[in-house]
Amino acid sequence: MKHIRPAAVAGSFYPGQAATLADDVAALLKAAAPPAGAPAPKALIVPHAGYIYSGAIAAHAYALLATAAQHITRVVLLGPAHRVAVRGLALPDADGFATPLGAVEIDVDGARAVSALPHVTTSASAHAWEHSLEVQLPFLQSVLKKFKLLPLVVGDATPDEVAAVLEQVWGGSETLIVISSDLSHYLSYEDARRIDDRTTQAILAPGGAPLDHEQACGATPVNGFLLAARRRGLRAQLLDLRNSGDTAGNRDLVVGYAAIAFQEDVAREH
Repeated sequence: MKHIRPAAVAGSFYPGQAATLADDVAALLKAAAPPAGAPAPKALIVPHAGYIYSGAIAAHAYALLATAAQHITRVVLLGPAHRVAVRGLALPDADGFATPLGAVEIDVDGARAVSALPHVTTSASAHAWEHSLEVQLPFLQSVLKKFKLLPLVVGDATPDEVAAVLEQVWGGSETLIVISSDLSHYLSYEDARRIDDRTTQAILAPGGAPLDHEQACGATPVNGFLLAARRRGLRAQLLDLRNSGDTAGNRDLVVGYAAIAFQEDVAREH
């Protein structure tokens, strides 16, 4: 790999030392171990706050990958733009992404496929400090054997535009789709619980209403993914729903987090 996008939030959102990071992620995954026989997901919605706040929730999603780890060779990762305005979706100008656990190679073929779409651009600045994608990588590196990464920062885009990107790289069992999003922001504990419950019900419902950005900072990638997921008959399962008041913060103003898995309907495939 020639040009590596360096870790931008190691040491703040998650530990900056490799050994500490590996131990922390392993502990989170062990605590979230799913029941025996739990099906491997095609896609996940996971939070992207600092690990002390949302790591335990995200771990419930990533722990489900253990049984399929040897088969997953590509991860399509979408997260919202927090720092740089983006029209459409942005690929990185890099050959790989680094964390303290090592570097992950970019899926060049997948990037080439989606770059043919008019609403997909390349932006090094959009990726340089974007944490919503980076914080997912140590979990993926810890669970999967070896994989290539297709990371996309999602800005001002329609659900159809996001879904069109996902359709290009949907793939089979070798491809995992990960959508990075937190839920409500800076509400009281009880208000957040009520609103986040309503939000997750909309995600789980076959014809749920689209989310807005008051419900989820990643509403744009979530809405586009749900459009594609419903077209393909994926089934959603809520794994964990909490907020920062349940993990490491006070309960005056909290941020909501959910882990949701999506499985393909085997009967539909035959």
